[in-house]
Parts: sequence; C-alpha cells; structure tokens
Amino acid sequence: MGVLGMMWALTGFSALIVGAIYRLGLMTLDAFEIGLEWYHWPILMASIAFMAYAEGYRGFQKQFSPRFAARVRHLRDNPRLLDVLLAPLFCMGYYYTTRRRLISIYVLTTTIVAFIIGFQYLTQPLRGLFDAGVVIGLAWGMVSIVYYCSKALTDTDYNFSPELPLAAASNEASA
Repeated sequence: MGVLGMMWALTGFSALIVGAIYRLGLMTLDAFEIGLEWYHWPILMASIAFMAYAEGYRGFQKQFSPRFAARVRHLRDNPRLLDVLLAPLFCMGYYYTTRRRLISIYVLTTTIVAFIIGFQYLTQPLRGLFDAGVVIGLAWGMVSIVYYCSKALTDTDYNFSPELPLAAASNEASA
C-alpha cells in the first residue's frame, strides 16, 4: 500500500506541475508570436531571473522539494489509508503536518490563486513574459522534485524532515 501511495503522490504532483508548464508555455509562445518591442526583453529577463531564483531555487529546491520527498518516503514506509488516497495532497503538506506548515501552505496557495486570477487580466505580450518566468520556476521545481525524491527513496540517511505533527513524529521516533 505504501508503494502505491508513493506512486500516486509522484504521478499526481507531476501531472499538476507538467500540465501547468505546458499551459503556461503555450501562453509564453503566444507572446513571441505577437512580437516583442525592445522594452519587453528586460521584462522577460527580469521575470525569468526572479522566478528562477524565488520559485525554482528558494521555493522548490531549498524548501518544498526536500520536504515533499521526505513525505513521499514517510508515506511509502508508514502508509495510512487516507494518506494513500490523498497522497499528492499529503505529500504537498495540505494536512497532517505542523501548524506552522499548514498556515504557510494555505497562505501560499491563496497567494498563488490570486496571482493566477490577476494574471488573466494581463494582455499579451506582458502575460506571456511573466508566464515565461513561472515556466522556468516550475521546470526547476520539477527537476528538484525528481532529484530529492530519488535521494529520499534510495539513501538510508536522507535527513530532511517530513514535518509531521509533533505527536506523530515522537511516536515514530520511539518505535
């Protein structure tokens, strides 16, 4: 059951991210088909640089991906029926985690949804320029997910915390 949950978490999350990369990639290509003026290029470069750093490096590589991988490993080794059924949500940290993580994941999700809604009001080519940065950040994130999950599932000394609730973490430590 744990392997099934692990596979569902990886497949479900990957489908979400790859689908977003595809859709936003099409929006980015539309911006180039319209044609860019000279002043669009610095906006494009700034968008790519900012999102590569903020979303790809700081968001995914340094925070989300190591924790996601730790939760995938935890799910494989300690499967519970609800966690297996909701594996992508469990591994993303939407439940059965610390209070601090719950607050941060829901604030982050709300912020992302607000940006998605707001970006829909931008016209091309500006929307495509910002979407290009998001595509780079998400692609970086997908690579870091693959890297950290492969480490978590093969290394015996993977040291990142799955950030489980305190009671659950202490019960497993004593077992």
